[in-house]
Amino acid sequence: MRPTEVLITEHNAVLIALQILEKVEDKLALDGANAFEHMDQLVDFFGGFVDRCHHAKEEDVLFPELLRRGLPREGGPIAVMLAEHDAGRRHIREMSIHLALLRSGDKNSLHGVRESSSAYRDLLRAHIDKENNVLFPMADRLIPGDEAAKIIEQFEEIERDRVGAGRHEAYHGMLHHLKEAYKV
Repeated sequence: MRPTEVLITEHNAVLIALQILEKVEDKLALDGANAFEHMDQLVDFFGGFVDRCHHAKEEDVLFPELLRRGLPREGGPIAVMLAEHDAGRRHIREMSIHLALLRSGDKNSLHGVRESSSAYRDLLRAHIDKENNVLFPMADRLIPGDEAAKIIEQFEEIERDRVGAGRHEAYHGMLHHLKEAYKV
């Protein structure tokens, strides 16, 4: 298995979460039952699974390896990916802030939730497309098979040490539950 295959599998989970996010937003607008709980679960997924786990694998393992193998840090695809990771973090923070305001009774914050959520979805969909179709094929050409196994081991360490034992699987379980609930 290649490190990029691990990351693409995670991308597929993220794309499902983005579909669910759109449906939960609609339910939130209608004051639907469980909408706040489901939105909280998704925000946790985006912060925990996407950022602390997936982006950490890229930023702390894959990207440094690609830099060692000659990809430029500035002006190339890695710089773009890092900037987009930062933008995604900002959207998640904004979503959390607006969600808290909405929960406290500020109905005007629904617009902020929708706006930050929509921006996050658009950003991540385009980001995933660039990684899957531009950066990852480069990585597959640059990283030999013997190095790939070491990278996957480092990915597993991130899952265990930063996200927590069993959390990665719990996120997948939560997504499966929401996928069924929202018919995605």
